[in-house]
Amino acid sequence: MPSTVLILGARGRFGLAAARAFADAGWRVLGQTRPAAELPAEARIEWLAIDLHDTQALTAAAQGATVVVHALNPAYTHKAWRAQVLPMLEAATAVTRALNASLMLPGNVYNFGAAMPTVLREDTPQAAQTVKGQIRIAMEAQLKRSGVRGVVIRAGDFFGSGRGTWFDQIIVKDLQKGKFTYPGARDVATAWAYLPDLARTFVAVAAKRAQLPPFEVLHFKGYSITGQRWLDVLDPLARAQGWVEPQGHVRFKRLPWPLMRIGALLVPTFAALAEMRYLWDTPHTLANDKLTALIGAEPHTPLAQAARAALADLGWVPASVPSPQGMDRLALNRID
Repeated sequence: MPSTVLILGARGRFGLAAARAFADAGWRVLGQTRPAAELPAEARIEWLAIDLHDTQALTAAAQGATVVVHALNPAYTHKAWRAQVLPMLEAATAVTRALNASLMLPGNVYNFGAAMPTVLREDTPQAAQTVKGQIRIAMEAQLKRSGVRGVVIRAGDFFGSGRGTWFDQIIVKDLQKGKFTYPGARDVATAWAYLPDLARTFVAVAAKRAQLPPFEVLHFKGYSITGQRWLDVLDPLARAQGWVEPQGHVRFKRLPWPLMRIGALLVPTFAALAEMRYLWDTPHTLANDKLTALIGAEPHTPLAQAARAALADLGWVPASVPSPQGMDRLALNRID
């Protein structure tokens, strides 16, 4: 009998990537989603259209699940995070406890705050002063107190597997017009996670969960990428697609933060985004020593290949197109 995983929020970006990764590994996958939600075309997922907070019904439907993946996210506003994040986690832990399962939670670097060091380890002090950072700290503390077996896998900014992050909403939004918009300086390296790699890491950790203490935090390294490195990877792809002239280059633009701050007075999402500007000005990477000691080598797709796949997920390039000239060389000669 295959092992069974319950993905909470399986219709979302990370949830669907995780569901597919577990299915690829031979797990039986139960995907929780809101009632009446439109479902992706993925026959390998057994969809459970049950409200998250109906924990009794959800537990009954998910019998046999030994791992629960928390892939739930509210809207990207302070109001939504304050109102929904901790109640969502409480419901997730209630279901996990009733199933006698382990709860896996994707974490991020918000916890560390603007004074964070360049290399982030599991024991790096957490001193967030932002709303989202403080809520993230509270989430992990609540999970640790809950009594359920839990593991947090912390990663950088997501890209790939659809829409909804800085990569697709800001950075490459105008790439088809030959423009690249970046929130930070060209030379500041920040942490990024290609979602299919992170999802495969969740599967690998789930398989080793018996070796973990009741509560554990692990860091997924992913990539450490500067704005210039992103431009180096995307530039030949844009030329190959005809988005710039054969001898031309993608134009580098800085995100207009002053306008974002003005817009924040009227648009709650802009206020939440502006609060996190420090992440683009503070170089940081995640040390993954504990993770690799547990699972071996971290799943890692070369950046050029991952970037092309991320654009294919957006429907901008064919999924099976050969690599543009220069991209394979970049993938082979660089370690990201």
